[in-house]
Amino acid sequence: METINKKDKRKQLLIIPLLIVPFLALGFYAMGGGKGRDADLQKGHREINADLPDAAFKKEEPTDKMGFYKQSDTDSSYIKESVGDSSLNSINARLARNINEQDIRTDAINQKLEALNKEINRTEQPRSNPYTQSKGRQEASIKNDVDRLEALMKTMQSEKGEDVEMAQLSGMMDKIIAIQNPEIARSKEQLNSFRDSQFRAVPATIVENQKVVQGATVKFRLSDSVRLNGQLIPKGHFLFGTCNITNQRLLLQIKNIRLGTSIIPVDLTVYSLDGMPGIPAPEAELTGAVNGGADDAIRSMQFLSMDQSLGVQAAGAGIDAAKSLFSKKLKKVRVKLKADYPILIRINKK
Repeated sequence: METINKKDKRKQLLIIPLLIVPFLALGFYAMGGGKGRDADLQKGHREINADLPDAAFKKEEPTDKMGFYKQSDTDSSYIKESVGDSSLNSINARLARNINEQDIRTDAINQKLEALNKEINRTEQPRSNPYTQSKGRQEASIKNDVDRLEALMKTMQSEKGEDVEMAQLSGMMDKIIAIQNPEIARSKEQLNSFRDSQFRAVPATIVENQKVVQGATVKFRLSDSVRLNGQLIPKGHFLFGTCNITNQRLLLQIKNIRLGTSIIPVDLTVYSLDGMPGIPAPEAELTGAVNGGADDAIRSMQFLSMDQSLGVQAAGAGIDAAKSLFSKKLKKVRVKLKADYPILIRINKK
């Protein structure tokens, strides 16, 4: 009996776990057990994307002009649908406003340029500009102006017009001819300057009072500036000339001028205000007459004695020596010069 009871008890112990385990499993699942592992598995599936992308087919490119037109119509309709008619209208209005502002600015700039061109043409119309016009047009316009002025001058001469208007017209014609032929005008200016310089004399004055003899030096002061051999001699510069007494004139020549440390060779002649070379020296004639008379008187002294003794000959030799010395002293003619005496210095070679 005891053995049978043990066997039954063992069977019950084996069957009871089989009945209890399903109920425990259901209770564990109902309470949320086992879901954590499924979430981990789902996370693992998310890390690797198993979905395949959709097929992207290439758009067909238009092959002709009509295809491009259709494509632009499609794009514009797509833009209208995506953006909306209101945004397109605002863009069009903004573009139109910008275009209008640019047009207004362009018109203002064009008006200013036109005004400037009119002003330039108005101021430059009386004279022809060789740098902006061609040579043919310039010559033609100048020729027409000259012809018109000549016709007007002839008309005014026939009508006996005023001399002032004639002078103005002639001056205008000279200017036009000078513009047309600048070389002729330049040559006229050079000729006039050459003629003026050829006969020009520089005013000067004698610096101090002095008595001069043959070969003496006289000091002058320039009253005006002058250019000699490319060097400018300033006003107030001192010049020195040598004297030569001839025919009651004190002739003066200037051969060199010192300017600083430079010696400038020149050829200048001193003229008086009477237009003749040299300075008047009337005392030269009187002194010459006195010298001639004294010389004749001394020379006549040798015929007074005819005694040829040794003492007489020695006395005659002494008299001759004294005579010679006295004659030389008398022959030195002195000319008085006053300070600030005005003279003219003529340029012989320039």
